[in-house]
Amino acid sequence: MQENKAVTNPPAIADSRAEAKQEYNITVYTENQIGLLNRIAIIFTRRKINIDSLNTSPSEIESIHRFNIVITEAEEVVRKLCRQIEKQVEVLKVYYHTNEDVIWQELALYKVSTDIIAEKVSVERLLRENGARAVVIRKDYTVFETTGHREETDQLIKILQPFGLIEFVRSARVAIIKNSDGFNRKLREFEQLEPGEDVFENEYLNKGEKVFTM
Repeated sequence: MQENKAVTNPPAIADSRAEAKQEYNITVYTENQIGLLNRIAIIFTRRKINIDSLNTSPSEIESIHRFNIVITEAEEVVRKLCRQIEKQVEVLKVYYHTNEDVIWQELALYKVSTDIIAEKVSVERLLRENGARAVVIRKDYTVFETTGHREETDQLIKILQPFGLIEFVRSARVAIIKNSDGFNRKLREFEQLEPGEDVFENEYLNKGEKVFTM
C-alpha cells in the first residue's frame, strides 16, 4: 500500500511570497477638499495598515496641498496603495520613495524643570550637544526644541529621563524628494500644452435615434 505524503510548497516559493518590509514615504499632491484626509485614511484602515506618520501642508503650488505618509510595508503593497489613492478625484499625483531617496526631518519639543537646568549645568550642556535650543524659558519649566531623524530625537529622550523629563512631543515627518524636478514643473508643462489640431468626428453624431432606442 502506497503511503500518502503531504504536498508542501518548496522553500523558494514560500520565500518569494514574503517580500521584505521597510519604511516608505508616500507623497500625495491633492486639491484642498474637505473629507479627503478621511477617505485616504480609510484606504489604509481597510487593509489594516498602520500609518507611522502623516503630515499635510501647502505645497510649492498655490491651492495644492501635499500629504507625506510614512508606512512600513512591502513595495508591492505600497504600489497598490498609491494606485488606490490616485483614484480619488481630488488627487493629482502620488509618489513613493524609500528613506534613502528623500531628505526628511522631524521636530521635537522637550519640557524640563528650569530648576534642574539651573542646578545641573551638565543637562544644558547635553542639550546643546544634541542640537537643542531653548524656545521658552519660565520659572517653573523650560522648553527645548530640536530637529532630526527619529533615532536622534529618541536619544535625547533617554538623556533627559534621569533628570525628570516633564513632557515630550514630536511632529510628523516632513520630506523632500532628492532626485525630483518637482510636481510644479510637471504641472506647468501640462498647462502649456496646446490643444490638438486634429479633429475627430463623433461616431454617434446624427445617430441619436439608433443609439438611444432600446
